[in-house]
Amino acid sequence: MKPILAVMETTSSLATVWTYLAYLAISVALTIWVARTLHKNGRIFLVDSFLGNEPLADSVNHLLVVGFYLINIGFVTLALKYGDKATDAQTALETLSSKVGMVLVVLGVMHFFNLFLFSALRRRATHHRSAPPVLPQGYAKAPHG
Repeated sequence: MKPILAVMETTSSLATVWTYLAYLAISVALTIWVARTLHKNGRIFLVDSFLGNEPLADSVNHLLVVGFYLINIGFVTLALKYGDKATDAQTALETLSSKVGMVLVVLGVMHFFNLFLFSALRRRATHHRSAPPVLPQGYAKAPHG
């Protein structure tokens, strides 16, 4: 017969492990989904920003996705340690919800940061495309003096 404290401790650590595994699976899946969406839909914007230079736009797009994966998956794994530990089904769901919610907020911030950078790139690219100033139609006579 096992002491009741040992049984509770085993149940608690099992709930924590399952919560961590669910957190990792959900967070990595969300990160992959957001990265693929950004990669697919951001290409047209980057091609326009780089004045039609498709190889450069594709290269930058790929590098952005790699950086996105590194930052977000790094955050997900570092955040695994922090927060409450699951002791039962209720705390497991609350912990999982808090951790996944934080990942979603970080993904949203990263998304808006990327949009800000892309907008700045596009603004700079379209500024250089503007027409040159109009040539003068005549000349003013120099004052005599």
